[in-house]
Amino acid sequence: MFLADKASDDGSGIWCSKRTIQRHTELGGTTVKRTIRDFLKEGILVETGARGCKNGFTVVYRIDLFRVEALELTAEPEIETGATVDPVQTGPGTGATVAGVPGPPRPPNHPKTIHKPPTREREVAEDEEAEKILACYPPDRLRGEAECLSRIREALDAGTEVEDLSQAVKAYATESAGFTRSKVCFSDNWFKSGRWRGYVEDIAKGREETKAKEAEMLADLANWVTDRHPLCRHITPSQIDALLAAELVTHAQIQAAGLRS
Repeated sequence: MFLADKASDDGSGIWCSKRTIQRHTELGGTTVKRTIRDFLKEGILVETGARGCKNGFTVVYRIDLFRVEALELTAEPEIETGATVDPVQTGPGTGATVAGVPGPPRPPNHPKTIHKPPTREREVAEDEEAEKILACYPPDRLRGEAECLSRIREALDAGTEVEDLSQAVKAYATESAGFTRSKVCFSDNWFKSGRWRGYVEDIAKGREETKAKEAEMLADLANWVTDRHPLCRHITPSQIDALLAAELVTHAQIQAAGLRS
């Protein structure tokens, strides 16, 4: 597909080094060379000349469109909707079995059974979540939007929070800012390979550490209140509410420490 993108409408004029192909497709050098050899052997690619470059010369290729058209199709065949030799029976089963017992009154998957599809509102909401996350990815590295959205939806359905995945994408964008294109990962590979998991784990770990620090701080404040420590005057109203919500102190202790109830 990369070679086709570089070709003219008639398939000619493909002029790009194997290193360039490797960089843009994120394939290994050996894979690129082997694939080019296979294409040449099958007649899909044809060498038409060479062009000079700073490292010597680059081979110019042409895609043989007639050879491509002759290839076997890989797309799924369309489902025929006409009548078949053995059409589906829409009525209840009435035939006798080997034991002579009539069949069930209606097959389990009756042709008239209509499964309720998901609502349009739900589909739109899910798409908006995935698109919001993908929008955080560096725009110069976006590739395969449909693949990315599908992988993002899988991650969210598996229990990953929208905000956590968004923060993971932003963290990678910040970490890789200034990298050359050969050193970064395109979005479809980034989500497909699950590289976001490490960032999400770090985010969860940081959240737990923050909670632990907050709990430790509240415990210290509770000790100040119960001891009526002079530093109680530095406790803020929001901290008082947090102490009461955590049931670390009572309203009476707050009042006794000279704080509002």
